[in-house]
Amino acid sequence: MRKLIFLVFWVCCFSSAEAKVTSYLTGNPEDVNPPLYGPVLNIGGGGADVDPAIQWMINKVRGCDSCNVKVDVIVLRASGGNGYNAPIYAMNGVDSVETLVITDRRDSLKTYVVARIQKAEVIFFAGGNQCDYVRLFKGTNIERAVKSVYRKGGAVGGTSAGAMIQGNFVFDGCNGSPISSEVLGNPYHSFISFTYDFFQWNYMQSVLVDTHFLQRDRMGRLMGFLARQIQDGRTQQAWGIGISEATSLVIDQNGIAQVMGNGPVYFVLADHFPEICQPNQPLTYSNFKIWKVLSGQTFDLSNRPSSSFYQISVQNGSLSGNPY
Repeated sequence: MRKLIFLVFWVCCFSSAEAKVTSYLTGNPEDVNPPLYGPVLNIGGGGADVDPAIQWMINKVRGCDSCNVKVDVIVLRASGGNGYNAPIYAMNGVDSVETLVITDRRDSLKTYVVARIQKAEVIFFAGGNQCDYVRLFKGTNIERAVKSVYRKGGAVGGTSAGAMIQGNFVFDGCNGSPISSEVLGNPYHSFISFTYDFFQWNYMQSVLVDTHFLQRDRMGRLMGFLARQIQDGRTQQAWGIGISEATSLVIDQNGIAQVMGNGPVYFVLADHFPEICQPNQPLTYSNFKIWKVLSGQTFDLSNRPSSSFYQISVQNGSLSGNPY
């Protein structure tokens, strides 16, 4: 039997002064509302998407790998088009995929937008610029709608910029995107800015996510970001998760994180006050603890390990060895 497919494209403009909300809908426009078995997360490192990780989200929340239960997926983005619709709709257990391109904070006041997010079982943030997501969604009905999906046992995922907003501490990129040498040389570089109190997912306490990790040599900047959280009084221990391209970290409802795709993922712990972390001075921080987790391996975020790590220090802005 051939599948019945609805493809709807609409642009909603409430007044000439308002930005347009663009929706691309593939599949059944009706709400399926199945029982859910999450919440779960899928955090992608950018580059090529890891389709098995998206399928993992779908299967986890519907409670099976092979059954007739279906879910509705919402893709949120601040630019771009419907590139995710076809590949996600082709996955097992998908009733519909709707991409919402949101370009104005006032879009969170639109009933259709909020209702569609609330009724979904899976939310996925596309890549782009994490500053757009912070500016457009933080403190809005859209943020609250995404949180409601998570609370009811759904899934939240994202890649690149869409992954970087999933930690409790967010490097928001609103002032620029520094490279490692700039952060190590001055952890208060003007490019560095953080956002707090956005999403607060289970098992992501005191966590900052960075993406494109190996490919863009971001270990040094992640270390500087973590030192800043302690120096600035945000936490006594700061955790970083550095995710390589074409890699996803999926986190189940019990806090077990598994690496999927090419790997690796790096878990970095700063667990003491920095020796030197001041404006216009190179960073000095002894003994960052690092766990390198390869594809197929797991890391327990509910009971974070205290062994099997290696250590790298920063002295006057220079790393003590190869951190990878």
